[in-house]
Amino acid sequence: MTYFIDRRPNAKHKSAVNRQRFLERYRKHIKRSVEEAVNRRSITDMERGEKISIPTKDISEPVFQHGPGGARNIVAPGNKEFLEGDKIRRPSGQGGGGGAGEGGASNQGEGNDEFAFTLSREEFLEFVFDGLELPHLQRKPLKSLEEIKMVRAGLARDGVPSRISITRSMREAYARRIAMRAPIKRALKEAQEALAAEERKDPVLRNPARVVELKAEIERLEKRIDAIPFIDTYDLRYHQLAAQPQPSSQAVMFCVMDVSGSMTQNHKDIAKRFFLLLYLFLEKHYEKVELVFVRHHTAAREVNEEEFFYSRETGGTIVSSALNLVNKIIEKRYPAGQWNLYVAQASDGDNWDDDSNICRDLLVKQLMPQLQYYAYVEITPHDHQSLWHEYEAVATQFPERFAMRQIVEAGDIYPVFRELFKRRLSQER
Repeated sequence: MTYFIDRRPNAKHKSAVNRQRFLERYRKHIKRSVEEAVNRRSITDMERGEKISIPTKDISEPVFQHGPGGARNIVAPGNKEFLEGDKIRRPSGQGGGGGAGEGGASNQGEGNDEFAFTLSREEFLEFVFDGLELPHLQRKPLKSLEEIKMVRAGLARDGVPSRISITRSMREAYARRIAMRAPIKRALKEAQEALAAEERKDPVLRNPARVVELKAEIERLEKRIDAIPFIDTYDLRYHQLAAQPQPSSQAVMFCVMDVSGSMTQNHKDIAKRFFLLLYLFLEKHYEKVELVFVRHHTAAREVNEEEFFYSRETGGTIVSSALNLVNKIIEKRYPAGQWNLYVAQASDGDNWDDDSNICRDLLVKQLMPQLQYYAYVEITPHDHQSLWHEYEAVATQFPERFAMRQIVEAGDIYPVFRELFKRRLSQER
């Protein structure tokens, strides 16, 4: 039987095991509260925990108690009003009173508040991103020697005790004992046969000196056999480990944001919140996902995280400049055969009319054949423009790997994000 001992450090006066059991038991209520909190708070305020309340009726447990009526014998300590045989008036009201879990405070009686507790940052983000994943994430051929697996690569005479090969060491010891004992055993057998032949001789013909000599030889040979060790350091064999490169599931996410003049400050704020939510999601669940930030107006430029979220640069709109830059970065640094490639784009849909056709051709002919997934969000309350219609043609050709959604206001960010990155049952592995 196997025993598992949880040695995770607990907070003061808390049990990590019981807390996880509690969170799992009331996951439905907690998740609903978390979704309400996400819609209520700013996306920039996502990294703190949240205070959660669960209605008392949902955590109440059944209790057994006496119902009304019936004959009972009870002892009422401190009784000063009743004598034996007196009848006690039945309590008014329906039933036998509320259990420990029932509540609802009033100005005429007692009640219980809702059960409230605080989720930590990690627990809160766990519920926020529950059920989400990067679509079509695949194992790719070797990218570099960073991801390796230690595998057995034969045996060696030197090593650490934890890697000793018991079976091979015993086989080596057995072979050594056979090899070392064989000539001694032959000599011992010869000496024993000679002693037996000498002792069978007639006492007159027997040579006492020869008998003594043979007995001494036999004793010496037996001591030599006993002196051979059962196992020697020479016999020990250790498993040799070698670093074997493994296929990598590393991925890169391209964050493409339109910062042109047609993007109002509200549009840019919504786009930044969407990408911040995406950043938190990737940081939480994927340690080896690289992020590439691209901002564009008439020209596209790769920037760092700080500049991506806080730069005030603006200008006209040529979306194809960003797609061309993404394609160049992929060719130079992230070959499709070695990387899982993802692109998330946020725009208000405004673009030069002649450029939208170029964007469609770039996606269909160059980018989409290489990408695992492309997510496009259009931030506008108005009718869609040419870029959206051209992207619809792309979505028709790549229905599983190209997704597009519209965001009207900040409250749409979280539902749209969950729709774009929800877990798919038929996802490729």
